Amino acid sequence: QVQLAESGGGSTQTGGSLRLSCAQSGLTFSGNCMGWFRQDPGNEREGVAIMYTTDNDRGSTYYAGSVRGRFTISQDRAKNAVYLQMNNLRPEDTGVYYCAAKIGGCYSLRSWLAGVTYQGKGTLVTISS
Repeated sequence: QVQLAESGGGSTQTGGSLRLSCAQSGLTFSGNCMGWFRQDPGNEREGVAIMYTTDNDRGSTYYAGSVRGRFTISQDRAKNAVYLQMNNLRPEDTGVYYCAAKIGGCYSLRSWLAGVTYQGKGTLVTISS
């Protein structure tokens, strides 16, 4: 049974930082695409960052243009965890952030989001101006 559980959300001011964590069980990182998407009430889901790795640790990361250079996705295989370091946060980053997984590879945020099989319950991030 696959389980994903996010933590680390909260409130901060513009320019601040937050680090989201996703504890996962039931999945192997190798060959699967892990990532984060966010959603505001009334808006569509927006893919934020994804990471795809293989057994030899080679992998790829993809970021939404709006977060590139500010957010960093990483994983710790020993802890079965995925992280999203968010720096220089802006009010438009406000939303519920979900950790999610797509079985198999990923080549774009859009294709990953369309193929998400598992997701957590989300963690709220609020950025004030």
